[in-house]
Amino acid sequence: MPREWDASSYHEVSTPHQDWGRAVLDRLELSGGETILDLGCGTGRITRALLERLPDGRVIAVDGSAAMVAAAREHLPADRVAVVRSDLLALDLSGMPGIPADGAISTATFHWIADHDALFARVRAQLRPGAQFVAQCGGAGNLAVVRPLIDRVAERPEFAGAFAGWQGPWHYATDEETAAKLDGAGFEVADCWLQPWPVTVADPRAFYATVILGAHLDRLPAERHDAFVDAVMEVVPEELDYVRLNWVARAR
Repeated sequence: MPREWDASSYHEVSTPHQDWGRAVLDRLELSGGETILDLGCGTGRITRALLERLPDGRVIAVDGSAAMVAAAREHLPADRVAVVRSDLLALDLSGMPGIPADGAISTATFHWIADHDALFARVRAQLRPGAQFVAQCGGAGNLAVVRPLIDRVAERPEFAGAFAGWQGPWHYATDEETAAKLDGAGFEVADCWLQPWPVTVADPRAFYATVILGAHLDRLPAERHDAFVDAVMEVVPEELDYVRLNWVARAR
């Protein structure tokens, strides 16, 4: 299963994710009665915004983190949202009401998954022909300034043993390779593009510890977490140089 998250902290600090999610929702064409998948739903903040556009529809919200799923179930109406815990690479919603679904969205999730060929194939298997697939995640060039600074901290003697041979947790794909993979998985791609989206957050330390460095901290003993986050905060800039990978596609 995917790694665990601090759902409570994520719910508080994920303001940029809500902005990205609203941009995804704006690209979704809905009549109001569809069943839509929210893949990587987190604590359900974007899921709730999606529900507002589905007065007669429903959402199947999926996340791999038990803490995120528990929080989403707490925040979302059970009569209109089915919250499912699943690794997206093993996603199988067959037998659930509304499957195959009318569409799928995702926000800030897919860059945590290395195998996009398998991922897109699993998404396609849950959708009817003509279903929309509208998503956004980190793309090529994402955090290009920040990541080398984190790597240098990880190379310090007091931390290096935990990161030896590790390639990092992210897969930041290009728009060209993503469009090709979507096509190969059975999607007609209307658009696929990279979008610089610099962000300055209200609580940088909490944001780094929860959103950016979580996978790094998983490799360290708990007593070294604060020291690693403190060391990173000493060297990173105030602005996060985010680049978002977006696409709008339909299942063939």
